Amino acid sequence: MTTENRVRMFDVDFDALRLDEASQRLLGWASERKSRVVVTPNVDHIVQIESRPELLPVYNTADLVLADGQPLIWAARLLGTPLPERVAGSDLFPLLLQQAQHRGGLRLFLLGGKTGIPERAADNIRRDYPWINVVGTHSPPLGFETRALENEQAVTAVASADADIVLLALGAPKQELWAHRERSRLSCGAILCLGATVDFMAGTIPRAPRWMSRVGLEWVFRVAGEPQRLAKRYARDALVFPQLLTRELLNRRA
Repeated sequence: MTTENRVRMFDVDFDALRLDEASQRLLGWASERKSRVVVTPNVDHIVQIESRPELLPVYNTADLVLADGQPLIWAARLLGTPLPERVAGSDLFPLLLQQAQHRGGLRLFLLGGKTGIPERAADNIRRDYPWINVVGTHSPPLGFETRALENEQAVTAVASADADIVLLALGAPKQELWAHRERSRLSCGAILCLGATVDFMAGTIPRAPRWMSRVGLEWVFRVAGEPQRLAKRYARDALVFPQLLTRELLNRRA
C-alpha cells in the first residue's frame, strides 16, 4: 500500500489516478509476484462500510483504491479534495488488456462468476486480445470461502497458474475480503476485485451507454436490467449516501 497521491473521504484513502495511469501501474506490477490488491469502491461499498466497520481495513490496506462511481467524483469535488476522474473497473480491465499488447501480453486468471461464465469470458478475451494468455478459470460454488476444502481448491487454482493478473469477480464485499485474507498465498502480480466485469467480458450483462455513466445514471440502466437483485440496494444507497456526505461535510467544517 502506498500513501502518496491519496484522497481521504468517508475514511477511505482513494488513489488520485486517471484511468490510463491506473492501467500503467498495473502493467508495472504484473511481472512481480507480490499479489497486490486493487479495489474499486463505489457508493454501495461506502454504504456497506458504514454498517460493517470491519471492512474499512480491507479497503485501506489495498495497494490501489480507485473511485468507481460518478457520485464519488462529485463528492470529492464538493469536499474540496477532487479526484481526477472516475476509474471504473469495467473500463480499467479492457484498457489493461489492450495496453498489455505493448509488453508482449499478460498471463490472466479469471476467478468467479456463475458456472460457464468465466470460460465464456476467457473465449472472448482470447478472440479480442490474442496476446493475452488466459492461464485458467475457476467458478467456485456459493459460500466456498467458508468451507476449507473448496476454499483451498480456489487458492490452489490461482497460485498454481502463476498469473500476472487475477480478475476476481465474487461480488462486493466478498471479493475484497477474500483477496485481503488470501493474498499472501496467491502468488500473482495483482488481484483485481472487479465484480461484474467477468459478466461484461462474457457478454451476459450489457454495459450502460457511456453517456449514462458520464452523468451518473448507470445505476438506472443496471436496475432496469436486474430489478429484483439491484432495486433494493440502490434504494438503500440513495437514502444512506446523502447522509454520509452531509456528515462528511459537517466534519470538515467543524
